[in-house]
Amino acid sequence: MEVILLERVEKLGRMGEVVTVKPGFARNYLLPQKKALRASKDNLAFFESQKAKLEAQNAERKVEAEKVASKINDLSVIIIRQSAETGILYGSVSARDVAEAVTAAGTAVERSQVAIDTPIKTLGLFKVRLVLHPEVSVSITVNVARTTEEAGLQAARGGMVAGRRDDEDEEEVVEAADEATEETEA
Repeated sequence: MEVILLERVEKLGRMGEVVTVKPGFARNYLLPQKKALRASKDNLAFFESQKAKLEAQNAERKVEAEKVASKINDLSVIIIRQSAETGILYGSVSARDVAEAVTAAGTAVERSQVAIDTPIKTLGLFKVRLVLHPEVSVSITVNVARTTEEAGLQAARGGMVAGRRDDEDEEEVVEAADEATEETEA
């Protein structure tokens, strides 16, 4: 199905381009979200007549998004979750959780603007992209910890604190493994 893009769509094209997409993607996402029009002679003529207006609106939204991006660039938010001793969460951190944490930090962000590339299922520091406008995105740091004290330690060390063993514990584990190997060989 061919559609005319009304705004830039990541990994698809820019405003005004006629692109071919699968019918379900067009029907279920692009058309209802008003990101595209069906490619027909009437719609092409309509787009050409509205092109200047659409570009002006896009530029205005982009400037607003850049202002917000400058405020939250390199923002770090803390999300408190329960986890096992190994640092694996009992659930996962979703886009909704990140959006709520950023909004609590002082900048209103919608769940649809949060782009989590890999699922967050462990304690630690994670980079998450916020897509404020199709042409403006910013990275923030999400600090997932059990307590605020642990979050402070993770931020200071730059990684996960929970679930790691001290050097002494690791030596004991290696010695126990060596002893078990020697017993099976004998």
